[in-house]
Order: sequence, then structure tokens, then C-alpha cells
Amino acid sequence: MHRTELPRTLSFWHATALVVGITIGSGIFRSPAGVAARVPSATLFLGLWIAGGVISLCGALSVARLAAALPETGGFYVYLREGWGRQAAFLFGWSELVLIRASALGGIAVAFGDYSLRAFGIDPLSHVLAARSLSAIAILFAATVNIRGVKLGATIVGLSTVAKFSALALIAGASFVLGSSHGADVSNLTATAAGPVTIGSLGLGLVSVLWAYDGFGDVSFAGGEVKDPERNLPRSILVGTTAIVCIYLLVNVAYLYVIPIEVAGRSPLVAADTMRTLFGPIGSVLVSVFIAVSTFGALNGSTLASPRVFFAMASDGLFFNRIAAVHPRYKTPYVSILLTALLGMALVLSRSFEELTNTFVIAIWPFYALGVAAIFPLRARLAGSPRATFLSGSMLAPIVFIAAVVGFVGNALVTEPISTGVTFAIILAGIPVYFLAFRSRRN
Repeated sequence: MHRTELPRTLSFWHATALVVGITIGSGIFRSPAGVAARVPSATLFLGLWIAGGVISLCGALSVARLAAALPETGGFYVYLREGWGRQAAFLFGWSELVLIRASALGGIAVAFGDYSLRAFGIDPLSHVLAARSLSAIAILFAATVNIRGVKLGATIVGLSTVAKFSALALIAGASFVLGSSHGADVSNLTATAAGPVTIGSLGLGLVSVLWAYDGFGDVSFAGGEVKDPERNLPRSILVGTTAIVCIYLLVNVAYLYVIPIEVAGRSPLVAADTMRTLFGPIGSVLVSVFIAVSTFGALNGSTLASPRVFFAMASDGLFFNRIAAVHPRYKTPYVSILLTALLGMALVLSRSFEELTNTFVIAIWPFYALGVAAIFPLRARLAGSPRATFLSGSMLAPIVFIAAVVGFVGNALVTEPISTGVTFAIILAGIPVYFLAFRSRRN
């Protein structure tokens, strides 16, 4: 089978918008409540967001080098294939198919449905079916948009990025300017927990933080469609991730300034509740509209990027050839986009936000670490080639990133052995599938 290539149509600004648009989705608006519930100490809470930012920047620095050296469709799938072989790459694609991507789309879409109802003054906790139905419709719409064209999908992500930053800037600015006249207290930022905070709780809190930061490498999935990728891919990853870390830290300080941490831990829609404190019901509605737009943009970006993994797998003979089909008119991998959307819709109707996001982080971040670790064998394998220069330099960032992932995954195995064990069992179930169906297949 001839390997079909996707046209390079994405500019630096498209790629940067994808980094920001995919990352700023549901996490910063929903995850702080889960983190505060597990870590009811303001200083430790903010420390986790700083730690998550450092880990993500180390990951971004590493992925930027890999993306420049291997600017192909598939991103981490390609890094795993070239660094560790076809079986490791297949396991990642298998996990994306049966677990990771559906959980990601589901988590983002759940936040979209919840905040959309809140924008109309409806409590999503009292109308769960309506919220989940909206979530499923949003996934289907995002799939339709991305089948129509990659530039259309990227443009929508870019426009929604303006709404994201507007919402976050409004929350931060209003909190610092108006907070003191609405009961905000700077001592909230140093409040201590009523009891001891365990290492296990810190580790689980970090999982929620990393859900919010996840997305710094997703543009690499569409690396085969970025113009001048050796230059634009690393720049977009680093610029986008740095901006995200800065705005996240600012907004979390704003949350705690207005809402004490023990209250934030009981507030699943913490952004809306912060604005309600400052502006009353109209503030809650306004920010809910912004967040609904924001989460839809992230949903659209994730629907754009992730199906490229299945496309790359099928092109390599590690998945059914039909999955690699490119639409004759729109030049998009429409079959893989539809498959991803259907899986996301199935999960969004059956699992909670916390279940979806925790499963996603525990399933995909070990592959992030393994993909980053591919720098080491690739440096030796590509020695002497022009691409080797992209992988040269200090190994501090990759080492810090890999060590952090090993630490929090190990903590999850100890503190939540059943759910973590089930996640890894599903991933490892891909090994017999590979040997029985795909080991000998090549295109």
C-alpha cells in the first residue's frame, strides 16, 4: 500500500494555537477543586501547580527536540517507533484507541456540557442526562468540523483561544481588583490544612494538575501537516507551554484569594463560583459562556490532533488499512476522526469527569516518559545525520521529566492499586493483539 501523506498547511501560529487551545480546556476550570479536596493546604496547593508547570516545561523542552528531529504525523507514536520499536509504538496506539483518547475527549466534553448548562442558569448536577447529551453532541460536531479540513479545525481552535485567555484574564483581573470588597483575604494564600497531608494525597493531586497541563505535545501528532516543521514545531511548543504555565499560576492564586481552599475543594465549577462571588449570578453566567467556548475549542483541537496517531499506525501496517483513508475532497483522515469521536461519545455517557481524567493521565503519561526517553537511543542512532543536531545538548530536562512521571505513577499504584492496575492491564492486553494480528504486517 502506498503511504498517503497529509499536506503541510499549518503555520507557526496555527501550531501555537493548537498547543494553547488543546491544553487550556477543562482542566484549569475543573481540576482545582479536586486538587484542593485532596490537598487542603494553600501553600501545598500552589506548590503542586508550580511543580506541574516545571514538569510540563521539561516535557515541552524534550518534545520540542524530538518534534524537530522527527516532524512526522503521529508525534509520540513516531518517537516510540523510532526509539523503541514497533511493539512499543503499537501499545501506545492501542492504548489511544481503547482508553486514552476516548477518556480525554470525554473529560473535556463533560466540562463543556456542565458549563453550558450553567450558562443558562441550570444546575448540571441536577440534569446529568442533559449535560452528557450536550457533551456527546459537541464531540460529534467537532468531528464533523475536523473532517471538513485541518485549517478549519485549527482556525476554530485559534478563535476559541481568545475566549480562553479572556476568561482567565477576567477571572484573575477581577479577583485582584474587586476581591477585597467581596471578602477576599490574602491570608487565604497561606492557609494550612486542618490535618496532615500525605505523600499519597500530594501524588494524586499532581495527577489532577497534570490533566490541566496536558496538551503541550499534542501538536506533534499533526507534525506532518506543519509548515517548516524543524523551526515551527519546537517554537510553538515552547511558546505555548510557557504562556500556559504563567496564566495557570496567576488564575490559581486568584481562585484562592477569593475562595478559601476548603470552600474551593467543594466547588466543582470553581471558576463560575469565583465570578459569582465577585459579580453575583451574572458573573457566573458570563464566565460559564467563556468556559463553554474554551472547552469546545480544546475538544476541537484534541479531535484534530489525536486521530493522526491511528492514521500513522495504519500507514505503518500496525492497524487496519482503512483507518488510514484520506478524504478525497477534504484531505483529512476522516475514518480515524470518526472512530475517535464514537469512542469518546461512548465514554462520555458512562463515566464521571474525575474517572475520565484520572484514567487519561495514568494511561498516557508513562508513554510520554517513554517517548521522551527515546532521545537517548535516537542520539546514538542518528549520530552523523543532520537531524542529530536537534537532539544534542543537555539531558537535564528529559531526566527530570522521566523521573517525575515515574514518581507519580508509582504513587498511583500504591494509593489506588485497583483502578491503576486495571488501566495498566488494559494497556498490556495490547501485547497479544500485536503478536497475533500485526507483528508481521508492514506497508
